[in-house]
Amino acid sequence: MASLAEQLTEARTAYHRLQLGELAVEFKDGNGEHVVYNRASLPRLAAYINELERQAMGGNRPSTVHFQTSKGLN
Repeated sequence: MASLAEQLTEARTAYHRLQLGELAVEFKDGNGEHVVYNRASLPRLAAYINELERQAMGGNRPSTVHFQTSKGLN
């Protein structure tokens, strides 16, 4: 199984190749499955890259975000 850094490099390379006009790229994801991306799936590939970058930085995404608003009334 490829390391996280290798997965990130492969994903970035795939994204770059698609941006340059290749019709489709294929590589193994973190689960060892072969994944095919095309230009229509660029947003999904970008999300995958963001997830790998988050994992590489060791950050945890909060599962819940709480918003608080006020109209100035106590």
